[in-house]
Amino acid sequence: MKRYSILILLVLLLPMVVNARSGKITVTLNKCIDGDTAAFDYKDEVYKVRFLAVNTTELKKKEKYSKEALNFTCDELKKAKKIELEFDPGSDEKDKYDRYLAWVFVDGDLLQEKLVENGLAEIKYIYGDYKYTKELEKKEKQAKKDKVGIWTNYVEKKSWKDYIEYIYIAIIIICIIFGLSTTKVKKIKKELNKIK
Repeated sequence: MKRYSILILLVLLLPMVVNARSGKITVTLNKCIDGDTAAFDYKDEVYKVRFLAVNTTELKKKEKYSKEALNFTCDELKKAKKIELEFDPGSDEKDKYDRYLAWVFVDGDLLQEKLVENGLAEIKYIYGDYKYTKELEKKEKQAKKDKVGIWTNYVEKKSWKDYIEYIYIAIIIICIIFGLSTTKVKKIKKELNKIK
Protein backbone atom coordinates (compact mmCIF):
# COMPACT_ATOMS: atom_id res chain seq x y z
CA MET A 1 0.00 0.00 0.00
CA LYS A 2 2.89 2.35 0.84
CA ARG A 3 4.39 1.83 -2.64
CA TYR A 4 1.13 2.77 -4.30
CA SER A 5 0.88 5.94 -2.20
CA ILE A 6 4.37 7.02 -3.26
CA LEU A 7 3.62 6.15 -6.89
CA ILE A 8 0.37 8.10 -6.85
CA LEU A 9 2.12 11.07 -5.25
CA LEU A 10 4.85 11.00 -7.94
CA VAL A 11 2.26 10.76 -10.72
CA LEU A 12 0.45 13.78 -9.30
CA LEU A 13 3.56 15.89 -8.71
CA LEU A 14 5.48 15.02 -11.88
CA PRO A 15 3.34 17.17 -14.24
CA MET A 16 3.85 20.18 -11.96
CA VAL A 17 7.62 19.70 -11.96
CA VAL A 18 7.81 19.06 -15.71
CA ASN A 19 5.48 21.94 -16.58
CA ALA A 20 7.26 24.41 -14.33
CA ARG A 21 9.53 25.61 -17.13
CA SER A 22 8.78 23.57 -20.22
CA GLY A 23 6.49 24.50 -23.06
CA LYS A 24 4.77 27.84 -23.30
CA ILE A 25 2.80 29.69 -20.68
CA THR A 26 0.10 32.20 -21.58
CA VAL A 27 0.49 35.58 -19.92
CA THR A 28 -1.08 39.04 -20.10
CA LEU A 29 0.78 42.31 -20.46
CA ASN A 30 1.30 44.19 -17.22
CA LYS A 31 3.51 46.96 -18.65
CA CYS A 32 6.13 47.71 -21.28
CA ILE A 33 9.53 48.63 -19.88
CA ASP A 34 11.71 49.06 -22.96
CA GLY A 35 12.32 47.43 -26.32
CA ASP A 36 13.59 44.15 -24.87
CA THR A 37 11.91 44.01 -21.46
CA ALA A 38 8.30 43.85 -20.28
CA ALA A 39 6.30 42.80 -17.25
CA PHE A 40 3.61 40.14 -17.58
CA ASP A 41 0.91 38.83 -15.28
CA TYR A 42 0.86 35.09 -14.71
CA LYS A 43 -1.12 33.32 -11.97
CA ASP A 44 -1.39 36.32 -9.63
CA GLU A 45 2.31 37.05 -10.04
CA VAL A 46 4.15 39.69 -12.07
CA TYR A 47 6.96 38.30 -14.22
CA LYS A 48 9.53 40.89 -15.26
CA VAL A 49 10.91 39.37 -18.47
CA ARG A 50 14.08 40.17 -20.39
CA PHE A 51 13.63 38.94 -23.95
CA LEU A 52 16.09 36.12 -24.50
CA ALA A 53 18.98 36.44 -26.99
CA VAL A 54 18.36 40.02 -28.14
CA ASN A 55 19.31 43.53 -27.11
CA THR A 56 17.76 46.85 -28.06
CA THR A 57 19.42 50.22 -27.61
CA GLU A 58 19.04 51.85 -24.20
CA LEU A 59 16.03 54.08 -23.65
CA LYS A 60 17.47 55.61 -20.45
CA LYS A 61 20.56 56.68 -22.38
CA LYS A 62 18.37 58.01 -25.22
CA GLU A 63 20.28 55.91 -27.74
CA LYS A 64 19.23 55.89 -31.37
CA TYR A 65 16.27 53.57 -32.14
CA SER A 66 15.53 52.93 -28.44
CA LYS A 67 12.19 54.76 -28.63
CA GLU A 68 11.29 52.97 -31.87
CA ALA A 69 12.09 49.62 -30.27
CA LEU A 70 9.94 50.45 -27.23
CA ASN A 71 7.04 51.62 -29.41
CA PHE A 72 7.27 48.53 -31.62
CA THR A 73 7.35 46.17 -28.63
CA CYS A 74 4.47 47.95 -26.88
CA ASP A 75 2.35 47.99 -30.04
CA GLU A 76 2.93 44.28 -30.61
CA LEU A 77 2.14 43.36 -27.01
CA LYS A 78 -0.87 45.67 -26.62
CA LYS A 79 -2.62 44.52 -29.80
CA ALA A 80 -1.88 40.82 -29.18
CA LYS A 81 -4.77 38.46 -28.65
CA LYS A 82 -2.40 35.92 -27.07
CA ILE A 83 1.03 36.38 -25.47
CA GLU A 84 3.10 33.34 -24.56
CA LEU A 85 6.44 32.93 -22.86
CA GLU A 86 8.73 30.00 -23.57
CA PHE A 87 11.67 29.26 -21.30
CA ASP A 88 14.69 27.83 -23.10
CA PRO A 89 16.34 24.75 -21.59
CA GLY A 90 19.73 26.07 -22.78
CA SER A 91 19.37 29.31 -20.81
CA ASP A 92 19.32 30.31 -17.17
CA GLU A 93 15.85 31.00 -15.83
CA LYS A 94 16.78 34.50 -14.66
CA ASP A 95 19.47 37.09 -15.33
CA LYS A 96 21.63 38.91 -12.79
CA TYR A 97 18.88 41.52 -12.34
CA ASP A 98 16.38 38.81 -11.31
CA ARG A 99 14.41 39.12 -14.54
CA TYR A 100 13.06 36.01 -16.22
CA LEU A 101 14.72 35.15 -19.54
CA ALA A 102 12.24 33.92 -22.11
CA TRP A 103 11.18 33.76 -25.71
CA VAL A 104 8.12 35.96 -26.22
CA PHE A 105 5.43 34.92 -28.67
CA VAL A 106 2.77 37.35 -29.87
CA ASP A 107 -0.15 35.61 -31.56
CA GLY A 108 2.17 32.74 -32.44
CA ASP A 109 5.00 34.90 -33.84
CA LEU A 110 8.35 35.23 -32.08
CA LEU A 111 8.70 38.85 -30.94
CA GLN A 112 12.51 38.67 -30.84
CA GLU A 113 12.51 37.66 -34.50
CA LYS A 114 10.32 40.66 -35.42
CA LEU A 115 12.57 43.05 -33.50
CA VAL A 116 15.71 41.73 -35.22
CA GLU A 117 14.04 41.66 -38.65
CA ASN A 118 13.06 45.33 -38.32
CA GLY A 119 16.55 46.38 -37.24
CA LEU A 120 15.40 47.29 -33.73
CA ALA A 121 17.46 44.65 -31.90
CA GLU A 122 20.67 42.75 -32.33
CA ILE A 123 21.45 39.20 -31.28
CA LYS A 124 23.21 39.38 -27.93
CA TYR A 125 23.93 37.51 -24.72
CA ILE A 126 24.11 34.01 -26.16
CA TYR A 127 25.50 31.79 -23.42
CA GLY A 128 24.24 28.43 -24.60
CA ASP A 129 22.55 26.54 -27.39
CA TYR A 130 19.24 28.41 -27.62
CA LYS A 131 16.25 27.11 -29.53
CA TYR A 132 15.62 29.98 -31.98
CA THR A 133 19.12 31.41 -32.47
CA LYS A 134 19.45 30.18 -36.07
CA GLU A 135 16.24 31.98 -37.12
CA LEU A 136 17.45 35.16 -35.44
CA GLU A 137 20.83 34.94 -37.20
CA LYS A 138 19.11 34.75 -40.61
CA LYS A 139 16.95 37.77 -39.79
CA GLU A 140 19.91 39.79 -38.50
CA LYS A 141 21.99 38.98 -41.57
CA GLN A 142 19.16 40.21 -43.80
CA ALA A 143 18.60 43.35 -41.71
CA LYS A 144 22.31 44.18 -41.99
CA LYS A 145 22.22 43.58 -45.73
CA ASP A 146 19.13 45.79 -46.09
CA LYS A 147 20.64 48.41 -43.72
CA VAL A 148 17.47 48.53 -41.62
CA GLY A 149 17.14 50.38 -38.30
CA ILE A 150 20.26 50.07 -36.14
CA TRP A 151 22.08 48.70 -39.19
CA THR A 152 21.49 51.85 -41.32
CA ASN A 153 25.20 52.72 -41.35
CA TYR A 154 26.43 49.15 -41.07
CA VAL A 155 29.62 48.35 -42.98
CA GLU A 156 30.75 44.76 -42.96
CA LYS A 157 34.17 44.50 -41.40
CA LYS A 158 36.72 42.68 -43.48
CA SER A 159 39.87 41.01 -42.35
CA TRP A 160 43.18 41.13 -44.16
CA LYS A 161 42.37 37.65 -45.52
CA ASP A 162 39.60 39.22 -47.63
CA TYR A 163 42.33 41.11 -49.48
CA ILE A 164 44.67 38.14 -50.09
CA GLU A 165 44.27 38.33 -53.90
CA TYR A 166 45.34 41.97 -53.88
CA ILE A 167 48.29 41.16 -51.64
CA TYR A 168 49.35 38.41 -54.04
CA ILE A 169 49.17 40.76 -57.03
CA ALA A 170 51.23 43.38 -55.17
CA ILE A 171 53.87 40.75 -54.33
CA ILE A 172 54.07 39.65 -57.99
CA ILE A 173 54.56 43.27 -59.07
CA ILE A 174 57.27 43.76 -56.44
CA CYS A 175 58.96 40.51 -57.53
CA ILE A 176 58.90 41.62 -61.17
CA ILE A 177 60.32 45.04 -60.27
CA PHE A 178 63.16 43.53 -58.22
CA GLY A 179 63.76 40.70 -60.68
CA LEU A 180 62.85 37.78 -58.43
CA SER A 181 62.48 34.42 -60.12
CA THR A 182 59.13 32.79 -60.87
CA THR A 183 60.11 30.03 -58.42
CA LYS A 184 60.18 32.60 -55.60
CA VAL A 185 56.80 33.97 -56.72
CA LYS A 186 55.32 30.44 -56.71
CA LYS A 187 56.68 29.83 -53.19
CA ILE A 188 55.15 33.07 -51.95
CA LYS A 189 51.82 32.17 -53.58
CA LYS A 190 51.93 28.74 -51.94
CA GLU A 191 52.52 30.31 -48.49
CA LEU A 192 49.68 32.80 -49.00
CA ASN A 193 47.30 30.00 -49.96
CA LYS A 194 48.17 28.19 -46.72
CA ILE A 195 47.13 31.28 -44.75
CA LYS A 196 43.91 31.67 -46.71
